[in-house]
Amino acid sequence: MTYPDILFRKRMSIETSRIPSLLEEIFTLHADPAKAVMMKKYMKNRFPFFGIQAPLLRELMRPIFRNVRPGRRELIGVVDELWSRDHREYQYAAMELADRFQHLLTDGDVSFLERLITTRSWWDTVDFLASRLTGKYLQRFPDLVQVVNKKWMESGNLWLQRTCLLFQLKYKEKTNTGLLFANITACAASGEFFLQKAIGWALREYSKTEPETVRKFVATQKLSPLSEREAMKIIRKANP
Repeated sequence: MTYPDILFRKRMSIETSRIPSLLEEIFTLHADPAKAVMMKKYMKNRFPFFGIQAPLLRELMRPIFRNVRPGRRELIGVVDELWSRDHREYQYAAMELADRFQHLLTDGDVSFLERLITTRSWWDTVDFLASRLTGKYLQRFPDLVQVVNKKWMESGNLWLQRTCLLFQLKYKEKTNTGLLFANITACAASGEFFLQKAIGWALREYSKTEPETVRKFVATQKLSPLSEREAMKIIRKANP
């Protein structure tokens, strides 16, 4: 595996501002044009790729991210810089970096999250931003949950609404059931595939914690066939 020489230095410290150029060098060295074509096609030709798949991508980023110590402003600046670049691997790197240092974010950084969710948006980034970055952020700042959820649900933006459906995906017994069900009810009549799929996914995940609650909710709601099918997968498998 090929790395820039700086990454072989012991106890190295990498300036946060160098992250974009280092990633560019590494990604260019490991580009796979054949895989890039397939990955672009999988994403409906929305974004160009270097052709670096997830396991290798994480391995390439690790030596850099473990040796940076960004401040909050540096973190946001570098994430924004990576987000502005064309190749999709830069957005994946930005998400991993933001997640690794999400503890630096303050209760005033909702606009930062919103910017990521609504820019270069597709399911591959939004689902990570929702279930990991936003989910952790709102657990750290619970007083923001109702305000942010209301604003995003009323925004009319598909990806912000999908985030509202999915940010509690990993909450398990800490899930705010009333909020989850209210968001689902608000989106249930939408003909948008990505909202219907998210409804089913959120309910299916919560059914691992509260299967009977999910079963009763689905039985009393008018959900799309897609949402209901996805929601009930685990329950029906356990009770054929």
